[in-house]
Amino acid sequence: MREKKRLENVLSTEADLMRRTGDIAAYFDLAREGENVDADLRKEIDSLRQVVDRLETETLLSGENDARNAIVTIHPGAGGTESQDWADMLLRMYLRWAERQRFQTVLYDYQPGDEAGLKSATFAVNGDYAFGLLTSEIGVHRLVRISPFDQAKRRHTSFASVYVSPEIDDSIEVVIKPDDIRVDTYRSSGKGGQHVNTTDSAVRITHIPTGLVASCQNERSQHKNRERAMSMLRSKLYEYEMEKRREETKKIEDSKLDIDFGSQIRSYVLQPYRLIKDHRTKIEVGDVDRVLDGDLQPFIRGYLVMRRGEKR
Repeated sequence: MREKKRLENVLSTEADLMRRTGDIAAYFDLAREGENVDADLRKEIDSLRQVVDRLETETLLSGENDARNAIVTIHPGAGGTESQDWADMLLRMYLRWAERQRFQTVLYDYQPGDEAGLKSATFAVNGDYAFGLLTSEIGVHRLVRISPFDQAKRRHTSFASVYVSPEIDDSIEVVIKPDDIRVDTYRSSGKGGQHVNTTDSAVRITHIPTGLVASCQNERSQHKNRERAMSMLRSKLYEYEMEKRREETKKIEDSKLDIDFGSQIRSYVLQPYRLIKDHRTKIEVGDVDRVLDGDLQPFIRGYLVMRRGEKR
């Protein structure tokens, strides 16, 4: 069914490209006849360019698990409320990015911060090549801004880490010994509504040998939360083992660096100037608001191009 859906998407995309190029050709014909179609023509070309950029990005995704759904975990670094608020900003950025890509998202676990922001969050991004696209985000993200929590209006630097693993299905067997896990239950503490209840339905599972943790609280049933947490843990263990086998072990080591100075993959500077810079690809974007609103394509594409170059 997954392969069928993929092939249907390929055929649908081909038909869409043919329609778009046909429309553009028709506008050129009208222009040659003296019609003023500049605005419409520019709009069609810009729209086609976006589609082509997305397709070109997908050609860079050839990893074993790139086509899979993704499970994303965000943790704030040291710094209390500042870093917790920054982690929450990153969560919003990725949810907006997924919305732009027409991906589905499911928030599995959300631990609110003491005053603002979050202590941790885990969510799934469901869509073709979600994992491959989001591998560019693995690592430490640094924010520089005038703190909204500092009455003296001083500039603060905050850090948060992002880790991404592929969601695996039942066709891949991952054996987890009962003695290797610790299961803790606690009361859900989400953002409100139906996800918050008065029983200890939330579940956190720790894999003792590796220290990997999976939590889920979005279901009202403890049993369903446990099933979902185990599924996430299997995905994390699978990616953990795959990374151990690869020669490029540096990637996973980079994602586990201290969430502090000198370990960031990307800096988001809001003060004294406005600039976002990726330290691996050297790509810079001055429209900070656009990026924080989910436009990550320049950074994702730049990382994938760099990764392809490293494999050659």
